[in-house]
Amino acid sequence: MGESRLPDYEYRPLSFPRGTDRDTARSVLTIHAEYGEWELDRLRLFPDGRRTALLRRRRRRFSPALPS
Repeated sequence: MGESRLPDYEYRPLSFPRGTDRDTARSVLTIHAEYGEWELDRLRLFPDGRRTALLRRRRRRFSPALPS
């Protein structure tokens, strides 16, 4: 059987302070998704109102320079 290798991801944590409304948090996450190619991995809402988000994206593979 061939090996199935999971893609490597890089992660970026984001924190939103207490009092940040849902629309503001959604706007920040949307900007990261559209321009940084991040996707939401986990979102936590704490009882005191803080939010933490963990974003992920596939590691970018760079091809070696072409010989001249």
